[in-house]
Amino acid sequence: MSATRALDARDPNGDVASLFRLHAPDRRLATDGIRTRLPAGPAATLGERVATFFATPRSGPELLVGALPFDPHQDDALYQPERFSTPGTGSLPTTLGPLFAAAELPPAADYADAVARCIAVLRDAPAGEDALRKVVLARGLRVEAAAPIDPHVLAVKLGSDASVTTYVVPLPVAPGEAPAWLVGATPELLVSRRGRAVVSHPLAGSARRVGNEAEDRRRTDALLASDKDLHEHRFVVEAILDGLAPLCSQLQAPPRPSLHATATMWHLATRITGTLKTDDISSAMLAGVLHPTPAVCGTPRLPALQAIRDLEPFDRGFYAGAVGWTDASGDGDWYVAIRCARVQGHAMHLFAGAGIVADSQPALEVDETAAKFMALRNALGIDDARAA
Repeated sequence: MSATRALDARDPNGDVASLFRLHAPDRRLATDGIRTRLPAGPAATLGERVATFFATPRSGPELLVGALPFDPHQDDALYQPERFSTPGTGSLPTTLGPLFAAAELPPAADYADAVARCIAVLRDAPAGEDALRKVVLARGLRVEAAAPIDPHVLAVKLGSDASVTTYVVPLPVAPGEAPAWLVGATPELLVSRRGRAVVSHPLAGSARRVGNEAEDRRRTDALLASDKDLHEHRFVVEAILDGLAPLCSQLQAPPRPSLHATATMWHLATRITGTLKTDDISSAMLAGVLHPTPAVCGTPRLPALQAIRDLEPFDRGFYAGAVGWTDASGDGDWYVAIRCARVQGHAMHLFAGAGIVADSQPALEVDETAAKFMALRNALGIDDARAA
């Protein structure tokens, strides 16, 4: 389905379907309405399409906001908003109402089986530069509510952790369908551009945070010493460096990752900084080049994409894509769309993934996705009483 469909959908209460919110630790962006849609296309043409858009004189904010889908070959969903608005939650209800986990896709046992099959493929991959080395496999959890789910209340609940970036992004829907949004709280910056300065902060390799100082220290020490997690993290850093190197006159990354903490997880993280060669390399172009990284896809990209299509029983849509903004000067911020839910009507789909390499263990990957789900479930008060 084209990502341009129904971006101007409305609900009975007004323009709610077109509200965009991006709340980062150091910046808040909120817009209302949709003035003009960016012609949709794949990630490879994003920079060119954005440059053409801003080269045409037009009224309204010199800004595009929206989302990129996980699959870089599918249509994105970006648009020029009608106006900036003031972020705020004063008039929002304080609760979402009862939420019930309705079904897992796939169930834990089936996910473990998919991980085992993926490990077999990775171990049997022929040696060579183009051999498949990592695949990120995801799971979904369908949640139902008695009343329509308010995406902005959901974002407020997910955003209680000050270290993450919360977002509410309108999504394409089929004609006649209720409005839909991608709502989440991501810890991961894909790329940021200010003038010629560029920053990326990839995360890969995770451990659950338990809140006990001694146990958390044991877990972080193990994470920092884990060959499997360091190997997985290195894939991501190398891919981003390879993507940025032709575009940068200077590029720096520390030799080893550091720890990045959220309220519920520990992550291996590397802050990559660079200086672009020219002023015409926009944040949109950078996002199109870098997405999807091995943190959400795998490596090499094309074989990993095919493995995901073969092993996952659902279409990710905009989960594990990117959300953000770019302006007429080329500045912008793009975040990896993880720790999120697709919200529509009375239902939402939560997502969580884990990076699979040749020495992964299926049971541990099930535990990692369960821990990531738990962060969302705890924040939202999801009950298992009706779980399938």
